[in-house]
Amino acid sequence: MLVRDGADGPEVFLQRRAGAMEFAAGMTAFPGGRVDPVDAEVEIEWAGPAPSWWGQRYGVSAARAKALVCAAVRETFEECGVLLAGPTAATVVADTAGYRGQRERIEGRDLTLAEFLAEEKLVLRADLLRPWARWITPTVERRRYDTNFFVAVLPEGQLADGATSETDLVTWSTPATALATWKTGEHVLLPPTWSQLTSLSGYANTAEILAAEPAIEPIQPEFGEVDGKKLLKFPDNMRYFADLPDPSRLRGSKGMRDTDPSLLGGSGPGGGGSGAR
Repeated sequence: MLVRDGADGPEVFLQRRAGAMEFAAGMTAFPGGRVDPVDAEVEIEWAGPAPSWWGQRYGVSAARAKALVCAAVRETFEECGVLLAGPTAATVVADTAGYRGQRERIEGRDLTLAEFLAEEKLVLRADLLRPWARWITPTVERRRYDTNFFVAVLPEGQLADGATSETDLVTWSTPATALATWKTGEHVLLPPTWSQLTSLSGYANTAEILAAEPAIEPIQPEFGEVDGKKLLKFPDNMRYFADLPDPSRLRGSKGMRDTDPSLLGGSGPGGGGSGAR
């Protein structure tokens, strides 16, 4: 989650995932992606908390935590051109335009993050990231992910863009505005994205966000019953369902599709066209 201070409070960078994506197509989300095996295979210049500290926060091994941090830095660079690295442990790149070629090579898997940082003599700034949350997709889903959410402030001088094939629209928005426009049906949020926006909406500025230390317990939605009806359960789920404008737009989410329509406050996830699968 990339944030910056705006006139009306903190703003977060959001992307609408391209319709051709296999997972969460058309959904509004944050920059991110899967860990690559090469993300933490070699030593890199590192500034900030050690991998063991990150492992303790997320409940994983130090090796896994190192891969997660490296993946977060790499995916942020790939998907929006923001680079959390600098010439020294106390500086950060002010303009990434000159690295456009390397960015494309990293996205095409012709260049690893470690190779790029070494060639450019850059230090990975793990201290610019903060651990935020961890969500695991329900067991009923065909494609399953163990997702670790990070937060970072947009470095001064850098610009976030939408120059990636995985996105067809990008925007900066306050969390409150993003939630309000979601309620009106302007875009679609899966529960983990909704949950993070809800948590960010409680902070007055990015300094407060960076100072926060949220408790991180893995959240894995599961099916339960309410009055004999099936319902996907997760923290504040009824609040989410009460505001959900059109369940049929949650394409590709079996968990949402199987939740009883009468508990969603709408027409139901099986009620229309492409939303049924």
